[in-house]
Amino acid sequence: MVTRTSLSVTAPWTALATGPEDWDAADPALLGKMLAQMHLIRAFEEKVLELAGEGLVHGPAHSSIGQEGGAVGSIVGLRASDQVNGSHRGHHQFLAKALGYAAPQLDATGAFPDAVDQVLYRTLAEILGLEPGFGHGRGGSMHLRWAEAGALGTNAIVGGGVPLAAGAAMAHQLAGTGDITVTCFGDGAMNIGATLETLNLAAAWSLPLLFFVENNLYAVATHVEEVTREARLSARAPGFGIPAWRVDGMDPLAVYLATSEAVALLREGRGPALIEVEVYRYFHQNGPFPGSAFGYRTKEEEAAWRARDPLKRTADEMIRRRLIDEAAVADLRNRCEALMRDVAGRLVEPEGNRRRIRPSLWPDKAFVDVGIRAPLPAHPPGRRGEEEARRLPMVQRRFVDAIADVLHRRFATDPSLILMGEDVHRLKGGTNGATRGLADAFPGRVLGTPISEGAFTGLAGGLAIDGRYRPIIEFMYPDFMWVAADQVFNQVGKARHMFGDDTDVPLVLRTKIAMGTGYGSQHSLDPAGIFATAPGWRIVAPATAFDYVGLMNAALLCRDPVLVIEHVDLYPMMEEVPADDLDYLVPLGRARIVRPGTEMTILTYSAMVHRTLETVVALGVDAEVIDLRTLDRLGLDWETVGDSIRRTHNVLIVEQGARGTSYGGMLADEIQRRYLDWLDQPVQRVHGREASPTISKVLERAAFAGPAEIAAGIARTMAEKGRPLDPAVLEALA
Repeated sequence: MVTRTSLSVTAPWTALATGPEDWDAADPALLGKMLAQMHLIRAFEEKVLELAGEGLVHGPAHSSIGQEGGAVGSIVGLRASDQVNGSHRGHHQFLAKALGYAAPQLDATGAFPDAVDQVLYRTLAEILGLEPGFGHGRGGSMHLRWAEAGALGTNAIVGGGVPLAAGAAMAHQLAGTGDITVTCFGDGAMNIGATLETLNLAAAWSLPLLFFVENNLYAVATHVEEVTREARLSARAPGFGIPAWRVDGMDPLAVYLATSEAVALLREGRGPALIEVEVYRYFHQNGPFPGSAFGYRTKEEEAAWRARDPLKRTADEMIRRRLIDEAAVADLRNRCEALMRDVAGRLVEPEGNRRRIRPSLWPDKAFVDVGIRAPLPAHPPGRRGEEEARRLPMVQRRFVDAIADVLHRRFATDPSLILMGEDVHRLKGGTNGATRGLADAFPGRVLGTPISEGAFTGLAGGLAIDGRYRPIIEFMYPDFMWVAADQVFNQVGKARHMFGDDTDVPLVLRTKIAMGTGYGSQHSLDPAGIFATAPGWRIVAPATAFDYVGLMNAALLCRDPVLVIEHVDLYPMMEEVPADDLDYLVPLGRARIVRPGTEMTILTYSAMVHRTLETVVALGVDAEVIDLRTLDRLGLDWETVGDSIRRTHNVLIVEQGARGTSYGGMLADEIQRRYLDWLDQPVQRVHGREASPTISKVLERAAFAGPAEIAAGIARTMAEKGRPLDPAVLEALA
């Protein structure tokens, strides 16, 4: 007989509302501060819409008017050291945190401190794309960041900032500060994979992270009930074991009280938590018109929500308690408007019957590429360089063992290192043994993650940006980067430049090339060509264990994200490494001539270095073989490459992977642009086929380049020189 037992979730789910007694018990200073902040934010947003209507805001103007109560109520009680990040509709979140930091004693009736003026001035300047802005105009409306104030940055990608906030929360957890992080996002982001992955990861690791959901009912023009069966979005949290509150976001005090309860749990180490506030944006997704003008909302709905305005609610309750009167509220409104007129007047000026941006405030055009990456650090005293290390007594180590060795050494000397990835703490060092023994030697610093690359990559990015810890993450296969593409490229890769060159992202991403292992099309990518299109990333591809140790040491000193490519064919190879030094450095951006020659310059990397050398020797060609080692566009060693080309006048690029995602296409184009006058023939290339390798052993081998293809490439290059190779020699290598 079938039996049925009702199940229940273990995490509480609470609806919280206030009554008159709660408003009577509220601290008058708290109410005055909330009222002042909301009026300042309202006046600010109205000015933004006014300037946008005049065409002075380049790009979107995502107004938060109507939603001020949720932002102010949730942030007003935080510490200065707590952190907040937000969504593309995040002016109110940013301002609530910035004003709370800059003017902690703000009051509804007192004069505004100069710090308030500066916050509003710099924020409006940023939205207008001007140099005085917090990001020197690069971030604009959707990328507002002030690290000093704990404002981690708003985000143009829906849900994109949620994993980053988890990283900031993890930094607080590891440091034991008791500080917390709040990540603010909307109803649309609640259906984003990165958000759901992060809910799970934050719960699994008990992070002090508050998920703050502003449910304004519409993701652009689509109603929440059209896209999810359970429109009470806080219902999702208990399914992850996360306590949740559902609150009227037009009631700032209710939001404050719910947030206070949630934050108390987080500070006790019982996080994460989630709060859903029901709010309403008075205007369309972008610009100064209401949603009814576009037909997806009714004027009646808009009027009903406007009647519940959070500014009016707070003022009415304060008037009832005789903490303020209507004249003082009107005066507050007038002072906020006057302040914003003054702020805007310092950023724009009359031009005939219109206004224009003050020309002196635009960023210098020369700033366009500044800060894509940080300068490389100076060589630390007491650590050997490459050439000195090569003269040391050597021992034989497997390539994969050298990886484990240098990671052990770095973890022993740098307590800020955290390593995470799928199975890195199990299976005797992950799937290949590269992290062998780390979890036992350094408990709590080697973390096996859920299968959620988007979440843990973003978490690592947030951890790196925090600055107290340096994460190393592993993608079991580089193909998995596509499920984390937003975090890899939009978030981690762009952070420094996007926020005005004040954001270090010291993160190392390890991954492996696995062509030839039978894992098929979705596990066989060479990621170099893809990552080379993202200017914020540095890329290294060591071909020897010696280089791996030195390059990993250099990568872990770098203030930028570094991709370290490992090839599975190299793992079992016995290589020489210094017997008693795992601290030496191989500098980033330095290629190595592994075989001098005169007939041609062969540029290659990773496992193809060995195959190229073997083929060159077998053919008896006097070719110069260069191991590029560093592959990113801005870090490539053009001095070594150019010097070789000017001597040989012929170039062959050798890589293993598919043609479509190849690194060599970019490299060949750049070489021909730089050195056309020195070339006796077009740049020749060796690469795989159009298709990715598939499962069949025969088809797999046919898809990627190997010794036969290298030999054919060398033969083509020599034939174009008028010196064809002996067909018999080629036949022997086929």
